[in-house]
Amino acid sequence: MGSFGLYLLFLIPPLVLGLVIQQWLKRTFAKYSNVQIANGMPGAQIARHMLDSNGLHEVPVEMAPGGPLSDHYDPRKKALFLSQPVYEPPSVAAAAVAAHETGHALQDQRGYVPLRIRSAMYPAVAFASTAWIWLLLIGAVLGALNLVALALLLYAVAVAFHLVTLPVEFNASRRAAGQLQELGLVAPTESEGVKKVLTAAGLTYVAGALSALSLLLYYAIVFFGNRN
Repeated sequence: MGSFGLYLLFLIPPLVLGLVIQQWLKRTFAKYSNVQIANGMPGAQIARHMLDSNGLHEVPVEMAPGGPLSDHYDPRKKALFLSQPVYEPPSVAAAAVAAHETGHALQDQRGYVPLRIRSAMYPAVAFASTAWIWLLLIGAVLGALNLVALALLLYAVAVAFHLVTLPVEFNASRRAAGQLQELGLVAPTESEGVKKVLTAAGLTYVAGALSALSLLLYYAIVFFGNRN
């Protein structure tokens, strides 16, 4: 199979899948952003209630500086950041995302091992994610396969980060759904909407991991697949 055939096989399907899932997430989030939550609590209050109920009074809930879907928990700062569409509105979608990010704070509190591994990997991944492509280009231009191999090794670190992220994200969603029900923050009729938002968000990480793994396999086969 030629390089173009490999490109179509390894890179196009993950790209298409990622675009489909991103659109699904946007539609799902938009749909349930228009569904008011029965308790009337905005996302920030949902997160605050969950944190306080688990003894995490010292973890602040702040407005994220980024745009929509920039929500995250920072284990270094021990702080929760929610985007404006999650922080302020009292919607089912906001409750789902706020609870998910709070799930990461609960993971941190309880020493969830995959989260610790991901946090420990982050400095190496930050370097590898920018350095690998330059090494690959230099190695390809010079015909230096040792540099290409080093580039792919660095990129493999980023791929491993994507894979470790999967259990972290899905576990956070399970914690979120459980907490929302246990604390009585969502009505039974709202649980299905929460589940759909969390599932759509979780699948974006699956698509990202598949895309990263496919790209690694593509370059490995292109540069090393035909060598005897």
